[in-house]
Amino acid sequence: MTYKITVDFSKCDGDAACRDVCPQECYADPVDGKTVIKKDYECIGCEACANSCPNGAIKITEE
Repeated sequence: MTYKITVDFSKCDGDAACRDVCPQECYADPVDGKTVIKKDYECIGCEACANSCPNGAIKITEE
């Protein structure tokens, strides 16, 4: 099963909560105040990032 990470950049404030909780290290350091997805192909669908985002900017979907 594969998963897709989608970030609503209009809601993202780049606080890096997603990066800090992702067990697969799918996120890099924020750039220009926005999160950076670096390895979405390694996403396991745990939704830790989505649940940690204070702004609800991240969605994980099955592909």
